[in-house]
Amino acid sequence: MGEIKTARKQPYPPADPLPASDSTLPAAGTITIIQPSRSWVSLRLRELWAYRELLYFLIWRDVKVRYKQTALGAAWAIIQPVFTMVVFTIFFGNLGGLRNDLPIAYPIFAYTALVPWNFFSNGLSLSSNSLVGSANLIKKVYFPRLVVPISTVLSGVVDFALAFAVLLGMMLYFGVAPTINIIWLPAFLVLALITALGAGLWLAALNVEFRDVRYVVPFLTQIWLFASPVAYASTLVSAQWRTLYGLNPMVGVVEGFRWALLGLDMPSLPMLLVSTLAAIVLLVSGAFYFRRMEKSFADVV
Repeated sequence: MGEIKTARKQPYPPADPLPASDSTLPAAGTITIIQPSRSWVSLRLRELWAYRELLYFLIWRDVKVRYKQTALGAAWAIIQPVFTMVVFTIFFGNLGGLRNDLPIAYPIFAYTALVPWNFFSNGLSLSSNSLVGSANLIKKVYFPRLVVPISTVLSGVVDFALAFAVLLGMMLYFGVAPTINIIWLPAFLVLALITALGAGLWLAALNVEFRDVRYVVPFLTQIWLFASPVAYASTLVSAQWRTLYGLNPMVGVVEGFRWALLGLDMPSLPMLLVSTLAAIVLLVSGAFYFRRMEKSFADVV
């Protein structure tokens, strides 16, 4: 679905005229015509804002359904990064010897990166399948389809908060005090959200037409994990390649989290700028591609 037009229905008024004082309701005899777009169209962010209540309820639905009828419930938001941290500590920290080159304990070094990484990877996985999972809703009623993947990504903030609480406990245990740099933490969280949503919009639109995407996403996430400095520091990459390495937006997110929370050296500014620019390009291009393909969702999904 694409363009929306309004027109006057003539010549007779409705049987029960609306009160003249209610300016929020459509004018008498006004009808709405929804037509498929024929080319690239605007994002219609104003319309998205008008449906903010729907966005809220979809977020709440995703939060409630995520761990429904599970034995451990929301504890999975903590178990996943903790067990991954244990595996990384054994194989990368101890056997790989990476802990010898770090100024802090390897477990908290790895866990600090896994908190934003899990937020990103879960958001990417859920948003890529969000349209297919909401097929019945999409076929029955019109609303901005962008609401669906946005709600799945934003619902991950609850899991992030639970995992972050464990991170604060680990910082207390290892004697790591937060610095003034922590004020930048929300900016890096937003960068992770932009990256997850941008990639999720591309994959969600592609998944409607090509169901192979659901098999590609786990493989893509694994490659992305090891292409990001989660189990290791970005300093292992040669200085001449770090700016290019920043084309991976999660490089800026992970290194930013470690700098803001653990007081490690600040990532290079060019690398951070490249990561931010790459995330913005990913989001904008994904949003426009999503809107371009939106007209066929109800027919194909």
